[in-house]
Amino acid sequence: MYRKKGLGDTGIDIFVYLFLVLIAASTLLPFANVFSKSVSEEWAVVSGKVGVLPVGFQLDTMKFVVTSKQFIQSFEVSVFITLIGTLAAVLLTSLTAYPLSKKKVPGVKAILILYVFTMLFNGGLIPNYLLIKNLNLMNSLGALILPGMISVYNMMVIKNYYESLPESIEESARLDGASNLVILFRIILPLSKPVLATISLFYAVAFWNDYFNPMLYITKSSLKPLQLYLRDIVMEANDPASSSKSADALMNLTPDGVRAATIIASTVPILLVYPFLQKYFIKGILIGSVKG
Repeated sequence: MYRKKGLGDTGIDIFVYLFLVLIAASTLLPFANVFSKSVSEEWAVVSGKVGVLPVGFQLDTMKFVVTSKQFIQSFEVSVFITLIGTLAAVLLTSLTAYPLSKKKVPGVKAILILYVFTMLFNGGLIPNYLLIKNLNLMNSLGALILPGMISVYNMMVIKNYYESLPESIEESARLDGASNLVILFRIILPLSKPVLATISLFYAVAFWNDYFNPMLYITKSSLKPLQLYLRDIVMEANDPASSSKSADALMNLTPDGVRAATIIASTVPILLVYPFLQKYFIKGILIGSVKG
């Protein structure tokens, strides 16, 4: 039966809500500090007077980071890699997970063991580098997309989601003469929007934030993604003498301000994707992570 809340229950609720609000606010403080450094006056950044709110206001540091031909070029490369890589990775992962979700497929358990084995052990940095080199993928966008085409963890999440769908749906489709591909693309995938949106977000963030693979496989400036370009900017800020930019552009800038501007420039674009996938995110990760 429903019981009215007393003053004690109301006090507990207020305490819980305030506690959660404080925790949420504390998670935003580092981001607020970084943003404030990116737009504060350089003297305030150097003296360490910038906290949550900006001290003064200037956009020279942000302009130094984003208003260049190389930034625009690198931004376009990152967008291309993220879009194409995410679409291809989600498609390949979905195609891989579908047959592995069928327990009646001969040898499916052995195949799953092989996939899980790759989560625990891999060839290492040198074999991967030699593989990319022998495939003639050096200085190509393929070297940045192909290695991340499938994640075993993401595949297992989608597989578990497929297993949670009623088998009667597929049985009805087979009675109507539908093939496996028709069932997958016209029935299973439309029903899997929550988990596909979640996995798409995982892949998009991974492709967008990747800088280590470009650092290994890319030497042409025209193929540098945004994260590698921003890394170069931070290195230049630490050592202005080695900068490819003019000394005048770096004279009035501080390394801390440049680092903060690079973080904002690289984080904001991917954050804009979250609102479109938010309604699917929690549902997809919870259902896809629980077997049955």
